[in-house]
Amino acid sequence: MAIELTWYGHGTWLVDAGGHKILLDPFLNENPSSPVKADDVATDTILISHGHFDHVADAASIANRTDAQVVAIYEIATWLSTNHAVQNAIGMNIGGQVSLPFGTAKMVPALHSSQLPDGSYGGDPAGFVLTIGEQKIYFACDTGLFSDMQLIGEMGIDVAVLPIGDLFTMGPEDSVTATRWIKPTTVLPAHYNTWPPIEQDAAAWASSIESATDASAVVLQPGESFSM
Repeated sequence: MAIELTWYGHGTWLVDAGGHKILLDPFLNENPSSPVKADDVATDTILISHGHFDHVADAASIANRTDAQVVAIYEIATWLSTNHAVQNAIGMNIGGQVSLPFGTAKMVPALHSSQLPDGSYGGDPAGFVLTIGEQKIYFACDTGLFSDMQLIGEMGIDVAVLPIGDLFTMGPEDSVTATRWIKPTTVLPAHYNTWPPIEQDAAAWASSIESATDASAVVLQPGESFSM
């Protein structure tokens, strides 16, 4: 199955897997780096990693327009259903796995915080491992470095998407360590250059990845895609 990953800037990704469209952490209308707006995106599945505004801002409007299946930690799924009339939300928790039309999504830990835009508790932050056919994609989402990334690597990760912005997530140096632990074939950066506090030199990061690990580094500009 052909799989295409498109980066819309910050932590927002669209995965097209054989016509199934999986949208991760939709932050589009107020994302200064996104080349598209929320009304432009088609999706049948929305994954939400945690409750911060820059990851859930457009989730409800897109879910209600498209009737997409939303997958999130239980507290966020309940918040979307109760406060935003989202009808098709699955609440789950860390370590759980759910079957979806494209394959499976396993919710894995992330080292971060999670508060919803209205101040509500957002549950635990998470990452996702997607299994699509024979391929496994790890979205670390917003996280610091944590040693259990080595266990995630034991799943046999083909592509890892790691934050490199620093300040709110791990930075370039820690992402190199993460790559050594996860052992993906390919690694892509995210959550950087949206605003000045998280500006990074992605070319320098890619050089560090390829000199210190066995992975290939792929740097996208917002709106560009990587095909597996």
